[in-house]
Amino acid sequence: MALLVYPCVFTVFNSRNLIFSPPRTRLKFSASAVKCSVKSGEAENTSAAIVWYKHDLRVDDHSGLVAAASQYRKVVPVYVFDHRIVSRFSDEMLELLLFALEDLRKLLKEKGSNLMIKFGSAERVIGQLVKEVNASSIFVEEEVEYELCRMLDNVKEALSTESFEGRNPEIVKWSTPFYDVKSLEDLPSSYDDFKKLKFPIVSTILAPTLPGPPVDLFWGALPTLDDLKKFIDNSSNVGSSKKEWISFKRFSAQSVLQGKKLDKLGKAKLKERNQESSSYKTTQRKPEKSAFVTRQGNLVGGGASLVLNALAAYLRYLEGTARDEWQEVHDKQLEAETRKGASFHALFGSALLLGIISTRRVYYEAIKYEKDRNGRFLSPFGYSTTTAAAAIDTVSSVEWYRLLTLKEQIRKGDCYSIRTWRWNGHLIQYTVAGHEGPPILLVHGFGAFLEHYRDNVNPIAEAGNRVWAITLLGFGKSEKPSILYTELLWAELLRDFIIEVIGQPVHLVGNSIGGNERTLQSY
Repeated sequence: MALLVYPCVFTVFNSRNLIFSPPRTRLKFSASAVKCSVKSGEAENTSAAIVWYKHDLRVDDHSGLVAAASQYRKVVPVYVFDHRIVSRFSDEMLELLLFALEDLRKLLKEKGSNLMIKFGSAERVIGQLVKEVNASSIFVEEEVEYELCRMLDNVKEALSTESFEGRNPEIVKWSTPFYDVKSLEDLPSSYDDFKKLKFPIVSTILAPTLPGPPVDLFWGALPTLDDLKKFIDNSSNVGSSKKEWISFKRFSAQSVLQGKKLDKLGKAKLKERNQESSSYKTTQRKPEKSAFVTRQGNLVGGGASLVLNALAAYLRYLEGTARDEWQEVHDKQLEAETRKGASFHALFGSALLLGIISTRRVYYEAIKYEKDRNGRFLSPFGYSTTTAAAAIDTVSSVEWYRLLTLKEQIRKGDCYSIRTWRWNGHLIQYTVAGHEGPPILLVHGFGAFLEHYRDNVNPIAEAGNRVWAITLLGFGKSEKPSILYTELLWAELLRDFIIEVIGQPVHLVGNSIGGNERTLQSY
């Protein structure tokens, strides 16, 4: 069973020429973004609130932070290095995470607060912190990924079994809505139909002034990258054979296939060439305000100011620049534009995933640039630059699929449950049935999706198997980013799904491209 080896390129059509209403005046915070009631005078509450950071590493446009600061005299922001969160990240993403947390701590201190750093399971860490600071609310961003939703449920359950002084603490889920959508149940299933509704974009909110941090707390230190990787290895509880299996994720399908075709001498030369290339990247001098802060230097990151500066450079690509850090963005941009608009997610996708800036902040920065170019007006005929269009199109698409995923979570009466897994920053839908027996993964063909196997999933499970069915990237209700779609891309997706979600060797059953016998040949 194998990965497709021919680098054929497929185009997955997904028109997204959205029509937006002009940006509205910046609004004050609305409690509608936070799923709790805000009682009159509750800002005088003498107990504490915990703001649990995960993928929202910012102070600007942060609904949960605003709500906590408006209700409580004591606010304790915390980041938990939980294995279930950080083990999914590549080394470069871990570096970005550490840079983002360093900047977040600095920004919180400027606002009069601090960022607590903790290690371990969220259930244990949050429970202990609630007791330590006498917290009555834990503000946490709403999730769409199945495993993270389950983690939040586990924290809630663990808190319900603990005994606390006074009332039990409340988990307060918040979100940063992009579209002003009143009801998910009425959300159309077609993106084209959704565009016709022309929902307005919700305005951003300013960072709040925070109450001073409790002085008697230990806030913890940020780990080094090496220490973080050791923590992940020690927390994984898997044997050496499985760690070796997981290590395959570090290699692209194409590099593995190339390696299989080389003799020993050729492999040695390829390894030497790769090492030289890696060394060159790490020794190159970076501009003073470079947003490419990692050793590999492929992704925009660092802190909010660096990301926003890089965004300004990205939008102005066609104008040219004398600024070194902007020229660096333009060079990376040209490299990453493998398809129209592909460069934006390639460069900024990781910063969006970590929440260093919000999607609606990106939207309004792009709109502001458009208006500055056009005498403070927006053209009714589309955007005047491809870069603004790429940025707006990307964040709009990301938010559409997030809403679609939330809608799937509230569906009732299905014969199977729809779950969501995030791969390379994109939301992928899958389903699972059965509780024991040999694992089987069903892979659809070109132009189909997991519902292709709607009449097979349960019967196969009832026959004594554990069954997964997946919708590949670019199909069905999985995301359709503007990237090059190849057989190797889908091969790597399947490999990572098997490693991260299924967690054991699996029988593959496929149709068309999903059933090609070379689908996993390189592994």
